[in-house]
Formats: sequence, C-alpha cells, structure tokens
Amino acid sequence: MQSMSVAQARRTALAAQGFLDKPHAEPTMRTFQRTLERTGVLQVDSVNVLQRAHFMPLYSRMGPYDVDLLRRAAERRPRRVVEYWAHVQAFMPVELWPVMQHRMDDHRAKRGKWGFVAANDDLERSLLAEVRDRGASTARDLDDGLPRAKDNWGWNWSESRRMLDYLFTVGDLAIAGRNSQFEILYDLPERVIPAAVLAQPTPTREEAALELVRRAARSHGVATVQDLRDYYRMPVEDTAAAVATLVEDGELVPVTVAGWKRPAYLHRDARLPRRVAARALLSPFDPVVWERARTEALFDFHYRIEIYVPAEKRVHGYYVLPFLLGDRIVARVDLKADRRVGALVVKGAYAEPGAPAGTAEELSEELRRLAGWLGLGTISVEPRGDLAPALLTLGAAG
Repeated sequence: MQSMSVAQARRTALAAQGFLDKPHAEPTMRTFQRTLERTGVLQVDSVNVLQRAHFMPLYSRMGPYDVDLLRRAAERRPRRVVEYWAHVQAFMPVELWPVMQHRMDDHRAKRGKWGFVAANDDLERSLLAEVRDRGASTARDLDDGLPRAKDNWGWNWSESRRMLDYLFTVGDLAIAGRNSQFEILYDLPERVIPAAVLAQPTPTREEAALELVRRAARSHGVATVQDLRDYYRMPVEDTAAAVATLVEDGELVPVTVAGWKRPAYLHRDARLPRRVAARALLSPFDPVVWERARTEALFDFHYRIEIYVPAEKRVHGYYVLPFLLGDRIVARVDLKADRRVGALVVKGAYAEPGAPAGTAEELSEELRRLAGWLGLGTISVEPRGDLAPALLTLGAAG
C-alpha cells in the first residue's frame, strides 16, 4: 500500500483545493468556474463582520475579484450554481439538483418529525400558489402577519417562514437569489433550475452517493472516509459503500498517511506537488478548515470559531481567519470591516508555533490586498497578539 507523509498529504489537499492554479490577471467567469470545480461547494453564512462566507473561498484562491461573478452565476441565465443543503446551506453546481433528490425525499418523509414545521396543509398550498402567482418572493413578502419574537437565542420565525424553509429543503421551492438585505427569494424550481437539469433522470441512491463521494474525493485529494462523508454531509454507510466501489474501480487508491489513525484514500487524478506557494486568509467556513479534525491532522492547527463564545471567554477573537503561507497555517488574525469609517480592523494577530521569520511581512501584504478588495482605505491594528507590534511597525495601519 502506498504511504504518504503528512506534508505530502497537506500539499495534495491544497492542490486539490485550487492553491496551485495560476492566477488570472483579472478573474473572469472562467476563473470562477475553475475555482468552483476545486471547492465543489461554497458554504453560505449570514455573518458579515468581514465579508460573507461564500465570497471568501473564491478570494482566497482567485485574489481580488468582482463579487458580481458569484451573483451572476447564481441569479442569471445560464445559472451555474444554486443554494441547497449540500454541506450545510451552500452554493453547489446546479447539475447536482437531481443528485440531491433523495435527500429532498428523505426530508419530506420526516416532515412529522420536524418540530418547527406545523402540519398545515392549507398554509403549504397557499404559499406555493402565492409564489406561483407572484414570482420570486421573500418570506416578508409572503408572511401572513404572524408576530415574530426574539426570545432566547436567535430569531423565532413566523409559521410561514418555517414552512418556506421546509418547502425549500424538500425541493418544492428553490432559491432564485437574495435581496440587498440578504433575504432569500423563493421561487418554483422550474423558474430557477435550467430545464435541461430538471429533465435529467433521478439517479439511484447508490449512483447519487457515488457522485458525491467522487466529487468530495476530487476536492480533498486525499481523505479518510469521515472526511469524504462530511464534505456533502452524507450517511456513513452510504459513504463507505461508495468508497468501496470507487476503490474497486481504481478511482480511489488506499494509502496510509503518517500519524493518521484511519485509512486514507487518494484520488487517482490528485496532484502531489513538491511545493505549494500559497498566501491566503481562509474564512472559518473554507473547505480547507471547516472539518476541524482534518485541519488538525493536516496542519497541526487547533481551530475553533468563537462567534458563539461570550466575549470575555474568547481566546483569539470573534471572527478569526487562519493565515495560510506556503503549505502551512502560520498565523491567525481576528478581522472586522468597519465600513462606517472605511477601515479594516485587525483586532488581534497571533503567530503559530514555528511560524517563519517573514510571517508578519507576508501577513501585512495580504491585509493590504484584502483591504483593497473590500474597498477599505485604511488598516487599523489593535494591540492584541504577538504579531500586532510587527504589523504596526511594518505600516499595515497606513
């Protein structure tokens, strides 16, 4: 059986995620499509303290780009991506809609167990009819006036909002886009998904599992069954069966990775570069770091997002991005876009053990590039973390 060092596995994983792709001087839809083929999905998250999560993995791989590329891909013909529960809620290639049909059917079968969706057939029919007549609509457009409360943690949705979420999850509605307030625009699938995609036959469960594991393996390069399962949030049994089939077909090659306790699988087309010369800030929801156990196994980097941790208990900060340099995560930085004053605020910057001598310089350059992409004219560095003094000295705040 082939064996790999952790460094080889790490470089293979970064190559699979697109960090070896030659940058385009000005990213185009072709650049976007290439990057999407690497990541497979773009996780959606509403937190906008820096930049919304689905825009960041594209920036980390493509460099500064016009975010309208993603909006065009998601909202204009020919639609290239659509939102669904592909990892968590995420943009996925639109051709995966039939592959997700079994997932939609499973959710429909569990409707009685969805505690937050009342069994209200009249409401379901009326909402579908309203969307059919009105076209793409937000929950506020369709709300029947039920009161909302903000008791406890987070929002208590109206009954119609809950039903819309259910109808989206089971595929009776699709997401046509979002408005300027980031509210979902619901519409009928036939007005969102290309007709050629809707006409595709639904694959069997086994075929669907094979396709998702195949895509996860390409995006990972080398991975355990758990890694492959997590990428599209699949049942363990379905993942294991698909892995066995892909091994038998020669698409996946069993390997051992030094220090990993579980068997791993290398995609036959995966690249094993001798060097990765990356420099990127990674969103907390980037595929490179979203599976925390894999992140530790590949990078020896312990990472936990602290958004939901009370401020006084946070170790590194509210919205902390790992800093990838070469093939290592060498630092982490807590960032905020203060749009009111036009500043990128570095609330904390911390070097990892063994970070190379030039880490502060490289991070300073990356912060300037990020600020330019976000349209922020200045950088403000707060005195938290061992890298903060060096960033100030280097003029990152200028």
